Amino acid sequence: MNNDQTGFARTLSHRHVAMIALGGTIGTGLFLGAGSSIHKAGPAILLVYIITGLFVFAMMRALGELLVSDDSKPVFIDFMTQYLGERAGFVLGWTYWIGWVVIAMTELTAIGTYMHYWFPDWPVWPWELAFLIVLYFVNTIAVKIFGETEFWFAMIKIVAIVAMIITGLILALGHVKTSMGVTQFSTLWSHGLVADHGKGLLSTFQMAFFAFLGVEFVGITAAETKDPLETIPRAVNSIVIRILIFYIGALSAIMIIQPWTNYQAGESPFVQVFSGIGVQSAAAVINFVVLTAAASAINSAFFTTGRMLYSLVGEKSRFKKLNKNAIPKSAINLSTLIVGLAVVVNYLFPTDAFTLISSMASAAFLLIYMALMVTHLRFRKATKGQQSHGFQLPLAPFSNYLTIAFLTLIFVILLVTPATTVTTLLAALWMVLLTVIAFFKFKKN
Repeated sequence: MNNDQTGFARTLSHRHVAMIALGGTIGTGLFLGAGSSIHKAGPAILLVYIITGLFVFAMMRALGELLVSDDSKPVFIDFMTQYLGERAGFVLGWTYWIGWVVIAMTELTAIGTYMHYWFPDWPVWPWELAFLIVLYFVNTIAVKIFGETEFWFAMIKIVAIVAMIITGLILALGHVKTSMGVTQFSTLWSHGLVADHGKGLLSTFQMAFFAFLGVEFVGITAAETKDPLETIPRAVNSIVIRILIFYIGALSAIMIIQPWTNYQAGESPFVQVFSGIGVQSAAAVINFVVLTAAASAINSAFFTTGRMLYSLVGEKSRFKKLNKNAIPKSAINLSTLIVGLAVVVNYLFPTDAFTLISSMASAAFLLIYMALMVTHLRFRKATKGQQSHGFQLPLAPFSNYLTIAFLTLIFVILLVTPATTVTTLLAALWMVLLTVIAFFKFKKN
């Protein structure tokens, strides 16, 4: 059934939205980047993820409250336009759109790298092109097919994490001896609770935060979700449980099976653990998991950029049209063509160029999250919470200010960290340039 106000088809079920929300909280940051976080923080990384997770949950509750107040809006950026003004909506909307386009380009490049693991003698571009075409059709045939694809992409990640947690429990309960010694729960804290006297602890907050990047994606699905007043709150409320189970559970298991001092940056702790207990195909299995994570990111990017472009353009634009399946196909076509340039650009520029641009997009997302919390403040002031349908951000507006302060801290950490200083400044410059454009575009007569 189509929504009379938006024209979008409400075919995403609670099962789809729940897994989409889950997929947004679990990325390659856990499977590949956790080694660096553990190395810098030690077991204290668990506390870092819990604190970060609580602020992410607060942000999602604010987003959820906005979504249930008006489920006819195609994308959550529309709320920013309504409560922060046209100029802010323009800047944040186009930043969000280009951010997802860039992420899709980097993930497409990553897919070539992952496939190269199994086919080292083959060129990578045919694999990139094949994934691009398949995921394009997934997004343009039917919304339900997109939802089903994301469901199984998320399921693969869940199976890998649950396998890690169960492995840790079995080994610890059985006091199984491995090449690293006898596995026991005390391994988690017996080598110290904080790495290097806490010198690198602060920097791990930005690592933990960016592990959750994309969690807001559920906010793009609201206009195409069955029973959004029930489905969106349930999906948002379950996020904190997922953080505790999947992140805290997996990281704890990793540091129980082997001492946290064994893990290094640049090496997947999942591969190291499974290889250490005799799973010879561990690297291949994790390579498959991160391959599906990359495909999931591209899939989400096509969905998001299509809806974003549809929302940003004028009523007379060719991109403001839906096909017979209530999908903004023209908007997805443009996004796909731009993302497809990654196949060509890979011949001309090194991967580091994509990494630089991707980091800039990630920093820009941080500014969008801040704007989301400000939008919620404006919404509460305008409606006095009367349109929240009983689903509200707890302790608002105090929780708003606290979350904004936390996001500001992450931004400052990015600025003072040499590896991310340039990209953070570039993200800020991008926002300034768009603000100048918006000033003239919406200049009042």
